[in-house]
Amino acid sequence: MNKPMRRVAIFCGLLMLALLLRVNWVQFVQAEELQTDPNNRRVAIERYAHPRGDIIVEGTAITGSEVTDGTDFRYKRTYTDGEMWAPVTGFASQVFGTTQLESIYDSILTGDDDRLFFSRTIDMLTGKDKQGGNVVTTLNEAAQRAAWEGLEGKKGAVAAIDPTTGAILALVSAPSYDPSTFAGGSTADGEAWAGLQQESNENAPMLNRALRETYPPGSTFKVLTAAAALENGLLNDVDESTDYPEPYVLPDTAGVELGNQIVGRCEDASIRIALMDSCNTVFAGLSADIGNEGMIEAAESFGFNEEVFVPVRAAASVYPEDNRPQNAMAGIGQASNRATPLQMAMVTAAIANDGKLMEPYMVDRLVAPNLNVVEQHRPSELSRPLSPENAQALQSAMESVVEEGTGQNARIDGVRVGGKTGTAQHGEDNANLPYAWFISYAMPEDGGTPVAVAVVVEDGSAERDRISGGGLAAPIAKAVMEAVVSGG
Repeated sequence: MNKPMRRVAIFCGLLMLALLLRVNWVQFVQAEELQTDPNNRRVAIERYAHPRGDIIVEGTAITGSEVTDGTDFRYKRTYTDGEMWAPVTGFASQVFGTTQLESIYDSILTGDDDRLFFSRTIDMLTGKDKQGGNVVTTLNEAAQRAAWEGLEGKKGAVAAIDPTTGAILALVSAPSYDPSTFAGGSTADGEAWAGLQQESNENAPMLNRALRETYPPGSTFKVLTAAAALENGLLNDVDESTDYPEPYVLPDTAGVELGNQIVGRCEDASIRIALMDSCNTVFAGLSADIGNEGMIEAAESFGFNEEVFVPVRAAASVYPEDNRPQNAMAGIGQASNRATPLQMAMVTAAIANDGKLMEPYMVDRLVAPNLNVVEQHRPSELSRPLSPENAQALQSAMESVVEEGTGQNARIDGVRVGGKTGTAQHGEDNANLPYAWFISYAMPEDGGTPVAVAVVVEDGSAERDRISGGGLAAPIAKAVMEAVVSGG
């Protein structure tokens, strides 16, 4: 080969090498970047070319897929009882993306997860259409429906947990939204989305109040203060008399007094009586004597001051660093103390489970299209905020609240039920209507599924004097507990 031809051959070889390097760079190094580029419509078209897998509740799909017309996206998401289940599922929209379980397990639901490689290969070899996997939840349909119907016409939230495993049995936020209304890409879908945004809808239906909204927990927090007092040795028993006057003067103040709603029965009251009559004076005094550091430590042992993932993210509940008078008020669930409904269900679950707090979760397993289990959740212990002896003592006191105190609307015949009411003041100078709270647990004597429940009602329609946890929230908690202990 003469010299000019050799140079041409070398040059062509270098061009071929450059092309090979470029192809490999695009296919392997830039693949993820190109695939996730928002301008790459082919990825989106492929994403909606097949039905998504489903989210399952007690063996039944609460999601689906339907064929669309007039678009290159073949399928869109559908939901059964979408408003009721939206706090669990989130949404999957052709335009607005995905949230919550739809987002966290998107790769499983679309069938793109690496763990579904074998299933995809078999489908390809047999000529089957691509299929997504399923997400099997821990939710109890009857409990979810009882909570949803109980909150009808109200603002509020419900969280219910199996205290022995941490499995979430109900998670409701009201008002809610139907994700089906904006799952597609039509003008109507865009209008539905716009109407749900907080700037145009003051009810904020897309806010997940069970997981993402924090409220002053009011008197429901007194059970945590009681637990802290027992664990720190301030009291040895729930029937031991305390030493707090009525009214109680907040520490480091010029005589600022704190009173009780029920007057004349709280002076030097035991924890049992103080829970039954919801004595502010006793629990403010206990919180002050434990101190801010001790109360923070106790609250954090129950999960405060840290985000929780179930696997959807729940906002961190807050027990703050504060001065002595504010710490005393935080001990009765006021001041800067704030909690999610999930958090207060966790507090209740730990007490009901003899002091052991299990990690809350709402996905039991991930299943491939061929029904093979891809991932199985294993219940795990989160913490032990109180001893079994102190937990059982608190159970006895909380059961007295339901049998003889302010929580009698939660009684269930033949079932051990413990609870605590709460009415949380909020707003500047407590000017806003209070929130009605109720936390409770039900322990079937026959060995059935136990349940711990937290209910909060933001009921702006009731008169201030008629707003109470026992009146508004306890009946909802009772309905949820009955749905679980009766087996649905």
